[in-house]
Amino acid sequence: MAEGLKLLELSAIGSKLTEYHMEAAIASVHAMAHRAEDTDWGQIVSLYDTLTMRPSPIVALNRAIALGQKEGPEPGLKEIRTIVDGERLASFPFYHAALGEFEFRSGKRETAREHFRAALALARNPMERRFLDRRVSSCERGDTVQAYCERFWGRQLIALKNRLKGEDHN
Repeated sequence: MAEGLKLLELSAIGSKLTEYHMEAAIASVHAMAHRAEDTDWGQIVSLYDTLTMRPSPIVALNRAIALGQKEGPEPGLKEIRTIVDGERLASFPFYHAALGEFEFRSGKRETAREHFRAALALARNPMERRFLDRRVSSCERGDTVQAYCERFWGRQLIALKNRLKGEDHN
């Protein structure tokens, strides 16, 4: 990690700042957080603001997600709904997943479920499908965000324990 940050710093020497520098800076903020809740979302929003040098609906969506992480689901939803050329995101699964996540966090399970189903229909690989299918199921069960997290991490812990048990037998 230290080597990566050093290289990022060296790449920023000079008078030209590109979108690649900004994307690397955003990635470094994520990498520096030990846990998701330690992420400096304010700094990420500021970096996305700088990325307006190359505006796109994807950059706007990522900024909206960061804003929602920083300020809560309602500001995130509001920001997503104001994306210029947002209709270009209709075929992007993470657009629907972001809407679903913020609706879920707002307690709107039915609306969230429909967004997660739309994302699931567009998912590009088995991991995305599994994640989104679990989100749909959480909405159908009426889970709270906390219950979903406990169920998710409980499954991860069981899988890890089983994997470790398997290694003990080898």
